[in-house]
Amino acid sequence: MDSLLSEEEILERENRLKERLLRIEALEAEAIRREKAAKEKEKAKKQVLLRLPTSLWDEIAAWAEDDFRSINAQIEFLLTEAVRKRRKKGDASPRGEA
Repeated sequence: MDSLLSEEEILERENRLKERLLRIEALEAEAIRREKAAKEKEKAKKQVLLRLPTSLWDEIAAWAEDDFRSINAQIEFLLTEAVRKRRKKGDASPRGEA
């Protein structure tokens, strides 16, 4: 029965597997940390004072109600869509760089 492993070979393989597991756990922890950091960065929002004509405000308010959003969420949605479309067209450089 030459196909059986010796106790020493089994322990060696077990140690290599334990080392692999530790590396995998470290990679998973790093991935989780990065994902958390990305989510926190995404959550961080800037506040702006926006002056709008009453007629535009009324239109956005009606649209927001139709979409079951707050007015703020509707404005954010519209701005996000506009930026996404602009990037898709390839017209935008980040942060105004030309």
